[in-house]
Amino acid sequence: MARKSFPILKQLIQQSTNRSFTSTASPRAVTLIPGDGVGPLVTDAVEQVMKAMKAPVYFDRYEVRGDMKCMPEEVMDSIKKNKVCLKGGLMTPVGGGVSSLNVQMRKELDLYASIVHCFTLPGLPTRHKDVDIVVIRENTEGEYAGLEHEVVPGVVESLKVITKYCSERIAKFAFEYADVNKRKKVTAVHKANIMKLADGLFLESCREVAAKYPEIQYEEIIVDNCCMQLVSKPEQFDVMVTPNLYGNLIANTTAGLAGGTGVMPGGNVGTDQAVFEQGASAGNVGNEKILKLKKANPVALLLSSAMMLRHLEFPSFADRLETAVRCVIAEGKFRTKDVGGDSTTQEVVDAIIAAVD
Repeated sequence: MARKSFPILKQLIQQSTNRSFTSTASPRAVTLIPGDGVGPLVTDAVEQVMKAMKAPVYFDRYEVRGDMKCMPEEVMDSIKKNKVCLKGGLMTPVGGGVSSLNVQMRKELDLYASIVHCFTLPGLPTRHKDVDIVVIRENTEGEYAGLEHEVVPGVVESLKVITKYCSERIAKFAFEYADVNKRKKVTAVHKANIMKLADGLFLESCREVAAKYPEIQYEEIIVDNCCMQLVSKPEQFDVMVTPNLYGNLIANTTAGLAGGTGVMPGGNVGTDQAVFEQGASAGNVGNEKILKLKKANPVALLLSSAMMLRHLEFPSFADRLETAVRCVIAEGKFRTKDVGGDSTTQEVVDAIIAAVD
């Protein structure tokens, strides 16, 4: 099995060596889904900052609600055409047979890799210092395959699907990410001691890929021990590669260690399209109090939009945006309640716009 290059990785994370803050490139269209609850508030924050920076992007806006039965065809067509989407949170109804639009989108667009970069921001108080963990999660199968049925009344069967193809693909992505970013270690998270065939296949795939990257340290850890190790000694982890469900849990736990979901960027990428959104679960998307007071934290989506700018090959704009966000966080004057302040979304946005050089 030959090593494979993933150009999207360099687009997503590469720091700009060109400090020119103007672009002669043609503006790029981005599909925008404001989403539910506080989603429109934080996506509006991104639009304001992009306009202030004169970033070479414009948005095709579509209204989508999490309680819709399926993603509107015109929205999917727009994403396929533009190849890039920025979205706010979509609430998935609990129970009731309504499937998640987020999962539908990942499957239809084959957004097989979720990337959540959990890192401590200077000036933001956290229980652990110097957290810098990248969680790379397989995004299309596992428990999220949605294969459930009632065998007999009172007995439900839910199938976990793990394939060699998807496991190998996500492992390759994780190791290539580590290689491109000069990361030293990849840790595979599993439960193969119990799910010997399913998680065993995932581990087998990771081991085969790891053999092609001898310069990168490879480790394996059982998911329950991983959770304990994360909250006690997170500094031991670097890049983590996981099946679908474990990755969701690990990313949210790690985000909590590094300042909360309100400051963690993320993206879902495939071969042809990419969707950028808050990195860890948007638990406050339906918080009526936050929405009424207009105090949702825009930082996670702003940092996700910086990832988007790199993906679009506008790295200097991404650098400017990230630098402005870090300056405002470090200064500590304008922060929303979830990170120790009492500012409104707009006050944080105004401060970030003022900090953009």
